[in-house]
Amino acid sequence: MRRSLYLYYRLISQQLRAILEYQTDFVILMGSAVLTQLLGIVFLRVIFQRIPDINGWGFWEVAFMYAMIYVTEGIGSLLFEGTWRLGGLINRGELDKLLLRPVSPILQVLSSAVGVNGIGNIVTGSIIIWQALAHMDVSWTWDKIGITVIVLLSAVVIRIAINLASNCVNFWLHGTGNAFPQMVLNVGDFAKYPITIYPSFVRVLVAGFVPFAFISYYPAAAITGANDLAWVWALCPVVAVISACAAIGIFRIGLRSYESAGN
Repeated sequence: MRRSLYLYYRLISQQLRAILEYQTDFVILMGSAVLTQLLGIVFLRVIFQRIPDINGWGFWEVAFMYAMIYVTEGIGSLLFEGTWRLGGLINRGELDKLLLRPVSPILQVLSSAVGVNGIGNIVTGSIIIWQALAHMDVSWTWDKIGITVIVLLSAVVIRIAINLASNCVNFWLHGTGNAFPQMVLNVGDFAKYPITIYPSFVRVLVAGFVPFAFISYYPAAAITGANDLAWVWALCPVVAVISACAAIGIFRIGLRSYESAGN
């Protein structure tokens, strides 16, 4: 484990140094990420100026859900952008050189790219989460702080697992225009709002098949105790472990189907 963490640090550091060579691109990507989040919060504020709540959830609770989606997306983009480069590695046959090295292919894929726009998502989203937690009606105790940390870490793991698993479809769909990962990413838009406002099939999709609800809705419910769901925090790490194991399993199965590049 120590060796893997050290190798990941060295690989991701090299990627980050390469990105920082182009400072203008860095600033533009950061600014676009911040602007996107701010526009989303403005949109939420406009909605709540017209209605008092969304199915019992106030502005700051929904803002927390919204920010959780973007913070986890930012962490995935900054530190694990390689999941989104998997399709290119497969289609160009560049996965060959990763398989020749005496290092875990998954580790190399995760550290193969850096998305600096993730910094903007992390910073802005973290500020929104901080403000939301400050305004939410929560009695802060050491137990509540521990629960909050657990659900936040679980949300990050679930997001990375979803990204990796969805991009593994490139092992079977050999095409440069594969839209499946983006389609899965778009499912996360449902989780920006309380899933109780959706019909049953959408709830099953967002909470079961693609567990974005455990990134936003259930952490908010666990922290606030809304809808008698204070206990749901215990499910978050379980879902995180299952999601991570499923993503790794799908990657390994896909690797058996990998045929490199050729005519």
